[in-house]
Amino acid sequence: MSLFGTDGVRGKAGVDLTAELATGLARAVAVDLAGPAVIGRDTRRSGPMLSAAVGAGFAAAGVDSIDLGIVPVGAVSVLTPALAGGCGVMVSASHNPADDNGIKFFAADGSKVDPDTEAVVEDRYLNALPSRASSEMGRQVALPDAEDRYLDHLLSVAGETLGGMPVVLDCANGAAFSVAPRFFSAVGADVEAINVESDGARINDGCGAVHPEGLAAVAAGRVGLAFDGDADRCILVDEDGVTCNGDVILAVLSEHLLERGNLPGGRVVTTVMANLGLRLALRDLGIEIVETPVGDRHVTEAMRAHGAAIGAEQSGHVVFSGQATGDGLVTGLRVLEAMRDTGSPLRELRRVMTEYPQVLINVPARNRGALAGAPAVWEAVARAESALGDAGRILVRESGTEPLVRVMVEARTHADADRAARTVAAVVEASLA
Repeated sequence: MSLFGTDGVRGKAGVDLTAELATGLARAVAVDLAGPAVIGRDTRRSGPMLSAAVGAGFAAAGVDSIDLGIVPVGAVSVLTPALAGGCGVMVSASHNPADDNGIKFFAADGSKVDPDTEAVVEDRYLNALPSRASSEMGRQVALPDAEDRYLDHLLSVAGETLGGMPVVLDCANGAAFSVAPRFFSAVGADVEAINVESDGARINDGCGAVHPEGLAAVAAGRVGLAFDGDADRCILVDEDGVTCNGDVILAVLSEHLLERGNLPGGRVVTTVMANLGLRLALRDLGIEIVETPVGDRHVTEAMRAHGAAIGAEQSGHVVFSGQATGDGLVTGLRVLEAMRDTGSPLRELRRVMTEYPQVLINVPARNRGALAGAPAVWEAVARAESALGDAGRILVRESGTEPLVRVMVEARTHADADRAARTVAAVVEASLA
């Protein structure tokens, strides 16, 4: 049994992710803490229950906790070190549906905890190892001005005003529902905000970064920014309603940084999921690519190791040097600033790269790790890669957040990509049935 995936622990709230599990994980984490736990959450209805359970686990171990309330994940990352926290916790299932929830843990510096730490916590929990004993209960206190403190941080990293630039924000009925409109208005954008319900019942429901088509219909000649449930992702739509995912954002901002001499070493970081078009565009710009596994934690680690100024995932996670983790509000700001600095609309800036057709098929998988023992899958991949030649790419991997195997194929034409993806997906399904 494995609790942690690519981005924390996730599952159906109250079924897979219970109050008991949340409390137990907090007690397992508390063993090594030297400061209070800083806890934030998104708008999901299960959020108060689970964040209270996390706080109870820390309290039982004699560790204080600070409740930030509903804030984006970026606030947890920033406020954990600012409040001298021993760790940060975000209760959120990010882009998952409203009935799911999750728990992400952050180190004292605001970065996501490393896999080794997760393994230790998981071992303590699953094997009921002794937890921290305390003669006193930890205190749980609220921080009513958490959003204001986070907003002050965002304003400190913003540059010149956006000068009335018209922008539409899709807040996904999630954690950014309040602070995103406040922030972009404060930096000089002419803001219209949609999907700003705060009860969590419709978080990510046909909206936000996972469903930018709704934003495209509303933006009508304006640039749109779509966040996900905890606002670590940002996907944009240009003035023509065309989606700009993390690959496009990375291409646009890499060129912008390069032209201004702000791309040290001429390198950027991306993941194995990056579009072939991005790879070709960066090659033409003379920019080196450092490739990592999927997960913004891997991106951040590689950026530090290679001294890169920027790294990104296709899903819209973008990290800049100086950040402990990605923040969708900062990502959106940087693209708008590139538009302001160049005087060019996003529809022109995005032309730095041409996206290759990419087909992604998700195949249900009951057990993690089953893919490695399925030789028929890898034989099918080899045959499909041979047929595509140098004009395509195939990636088959297990999801780190859901019980799925993802089959991704890129090719010169959508028909070629679709054909190869369906062929491989059929073998995956048959092998894992």
